[in-house]
Amino acid sequence: MSTPTKETSVSSHVSPWLASIVYPLGRYLVLPFYFKSLEVIGIDNLPKQGPVILAPTHRSRWDALIVPFATGRHVTGRDLRFMVTVDEMKGLQGWLIRQLGGFAVNQKHPTIASLRHGVELLHRGEMLVIFPEGNIFQDNQVHPLKAGLARLALQAETSYANLGIKIVPMSLHYDPMIPRRGCRVQVKIGSPLSVLDYSQGSVKQNAQSLMQDLESALHQIDSPKLL
Repeated sequence: MSTPTKETSVSSHVSPWLASIVYPLGRYLVLPFYFKSLEVIGIDNLPKQGPVILAPTHRSRWDALIVPFATGRHVTGRDLRFMVTVDEMKGLQGWLIRQLGGFAVNQKHPTIASLRHGVELLHRGEMLVIFPEGNIFQDNQVHPLKAGLARLALQAETSYANLGIKIVPMSLHYDPMIPRRGCRVQVKIGSPLSVLDYSQGSVKQNAQSLMQDLESALHQIDSPKLL
């Protein structure tokens, strides 16, 4: 990851009235209309409280609705916050993401303000979604993970005593791989990793170990064949 550059402060929020409309609309109308089936495996692995980073594979723009369907308010009682690329924050989609808890990060030149905001959200015990592969890949393969997630998690964990951040690996699969109406979706939620287990010693080595274990966890739950 490149050295962060300075920028103005970053903030995010969840619009209560819009969330109360969009998520039920997606859950009960849009998703059932578009997808033939949507299966979620491993819901018991989702922490119900405390700071959490959800780390899903990224397979489609539909992920922005699928992840809340599998892990959001009606499942955990918690709203989600999304760290997304600047390219996804354009136009109507960008406005909607901002209203539903999203904020942008420039992957090539991440700013201190964006990272600081992520740390603040974790300090407040929020559930933060970060796609560790960085981009959308529609080939049913787990791609090398970006180091930014580990650095953010470790910075937050070491900045506040006993924060207890959990990282939850998630695998998303569409059948066919490029979603179309009538396709099937499967979400697998793996066992959480405790960031505290990686907070001793060299920050660089801890970050590498954390990302290696997260990538291994994603490989374990990732399957190209729907059940």
